[in-house]
Amino acid sequence: MRIRWHGQSCFEIGYEGNILVTDPHDGKNIGINPPQVEGDIILVSHDHYDHNAVRKVENPDSEIVRDAGVRDIGDIKIEGIKSYHDEEGGKVRGENTIFKFSMNGLDLCHMGDIGHLPDEELVDEIGSVDFLFIPVGGNFTIGPEEAKKTIEKIDPKIAVPMHFKIGGLSLDIKTLEPFLSLYPDEKTFKLGVELDFIKADLPEETEIWAFSL
Repeated sequence: MRIRWHGQSCFEIGYEGNILVTDPHDGKNIGINPPQVEGDIILVSHDHYDHNAVRKVENPDSEIVRDAGVRDIGDIKIEGIKSYHDEEGGKVRGENTIFKFSMNGLDLCHMGDIGHLPDEELVDEIGSVDFLFIPVGGNFTIGPEEAKKTIEKIDPKIAVPMHFKIGGLSLDIKTLEPFLSLYPDEKTFKLGVELDFIKADLPEETEIWAFSL
């Protein structure tokens, strides 16, 4: 399986010719390069401009998934789980859809722009996770400390930070370092823009795998 980060919360996840893209942005509205990929499946956690630029990554046959519920697209099972973009039950920034999806024997979960700590009911609904994509930049989402608490609750094999400040990004959010500083060095790994791996590469205990552009 291959994972490639396109900045913000946009990831390209693929195997055997199947490409799934999460929360695409258009690049220019947030000051970074746009994603260069076409997705067979495109997941959109909420309708904000840095997460919903479907036109940038779709092809004529793309399947677009925006809502809660369970569906199968080919051999990929996708579950959309309702959550919120803030700590006020969506009163400030609206709802957010968490997506859990199963690909090639792995369970992956993209938290979108979750803005609150998950309660036990939500954690139970998410269930077992191999890869957890989680925002860490704060301001518009949970920040470093809340992200760490969420990771501890869900207990994934790999936690992948997203939605943090990088060079050129125009959004007022934190950099990656405040989040990484909460973990010992032996649990954090800085990667390039792309990673190829197999299930056997996953650790027994949670590690932080941080992509960079």
